[in-house]
Amino acid sequence: MACSRGGSGGGGTQPPPTADTTFTNPLLSAGPDPWVIQKDGYYYFMRTLGNRLAIWKTQYLDKLSNTSPVTVWTPPSGMAYSTDLWAPELHFINNKWYIYFAADSAGQNASHRIYVLENASADPLNVGTWVFKGKLMEAANKWAIDATIFTYNGNNYAAWSGWQGDTDGEQDIFIAKMTDPYTLGNRVLISKPTYPWEKLTTNVIINEGPEALFNSNGNLFLTYSANGCWSDDYCLGMLSLKPGGDPLNAADWTKSPNAVFTKNTTGNAFGPGHNGFFKSPDGKEDWIIYHANSASGQGCGDQRNPRMQKFTWNADGTPNFGAPISTSVRIKKPSGE
Repeated sequence: MACSRGGSGGGGTQPPPTADTTFTNPLLSAGPDPWVIQKDGYYYFMRTLGNRLAIWKTQYLDKLSNTSPVTVWTPPSGMAYSTDLWAPELHFINNKWYIYFAADSAGQNASHRIYVLENASADPLNVGTWVFKGKLMEAANKWAIDATIFTYNGNNYAAWSGWQGDTDGEQDIFIAKMTDPYTLGNRVLISKPTYPWEKLTTNVIINEGPEALFNSNGNLFLTYSANGCWSDDYCLGMLSLKPGGDPLNAADWTKSPNAVFTKNTTGNAFGPGHNGFFKSPDGKEDWIIYHANSASGQGCGDQRNPRMQKFTWNADGTPNFGAPISTSVRIKKPSGE
């Protein structure tokens, strides 16, 4: 049973740069499943809206609330992908833009699959140039959400959350090599809930929202969200690929025995998860963007809001995300802005 992910957009006009050097979380009042990609001096932000796909374009992520989202695609009604559009991600592959998103038919969660849009335009906000390419094809054709794309050793891979069979009860992390931006090889299961901290919600146990991260040596990590989004205990776990390992060999992945990013009950950060990563404009800092609720028990709706903070690296090359920063604490803006 996956969580419901609703949404609505915010607007305004892009202000000129200001001299302020700090910000506070959240970045928007609503914004589940946040995603950021950078290109040519701009951040492109997406989030779950439920009924459409929209992109925010800005030079300053802390100014998202002053940036008007552009709806780039609305699905036709009556299709297998018409409802429950979740966790969109914008990627730039082989000089084209792609959006990967999960969707279902008439709100039937069991029909959730991952779909792909393509845009050959230089600017992904050119609405009329988005082309629906269909389902992200994978031989097993099982329930699937939360796709992300990354490149490792010259090959493109997709990772996502899915079911092993045809019934709900457990969501696992799968990976497959991409033969092109909308076709996959055979899937490989690389993570399922095994530790007690991954099994804190009842009826269904969950690993979802995988995201790739590389350290300065090129070592690959895959964060993921554990537990149900309706729980205050939604949190991040992490997989590490052994140096030089094969992403398609499950034995080459090691799961961290403890969660790597958890709630901060005194800092108004409940259920932090479904993250992404980006660099500061000058390339010197690593940042995580994620959603959290500002109060206990707010669940899976639009009260989940996007937040960001800088993270560091441990001596062994693993990331150190720290704890979610309190909404009352001012944070220094990314370096180079």
